[in-house]
Amino acid sequence: MAPDQTGDQSVPHAARGTQDIAAGLFLIAVALIAFWQAKGLPLGTLRSMGAGMLPTALAVLLGAFGIAIALIGALRPGVAFERWSFRGLLFVLGSIITFALTVRLFGLVVAGPLTMLIAGAADPQTNWKHTLIFSVVLTAFCILLFKVALRLPIPVITFL
Repeated sequence: MAPDQTGDQSVPHAARGTQDIAAGLFLIAVALIAFWQAKGLPLGTLRSMGAGMLPTALAVLLGAFGIAIALIGALRPGVAFERWSFRGLLFVLGSIITFALTVRLFGLVVAGPLTMLIAGAADPQTNWKHTLIFSVVLTAFCILLFKVALRLPIPVITFL
């Protein structure tokens, strides 16, 4: 179906918001996995939160958002699936794996910017100057937040 004069790209009424439905189902699946992984952790109370309180709460919220997005997609006409870009998937997953492999070896000073630069390659129109500046600023913020403010045992620099 061609877009109308208003620029509406919606599909015929029979095909609902398939992207929204798929996104909602994906969020529900991630929430179920997170909930399953956190089920053995103690919840504690609101006065004395246990290790499982935050992951469980986030899993419930993520699942609720997933349900809402899927329902909205089922009730409204939406945009049909477009062709998948494996470039984005490859670089974003690659950046996550790179972070996991480099944070202990080199510390956050190297792993943070490297991760963001690799993820930036997911978009072919990336402005590398802006991405580099963003990665350095965000890494500095993460160091201040996790190491200084929260005093978490995250290695900042390990190769010196």
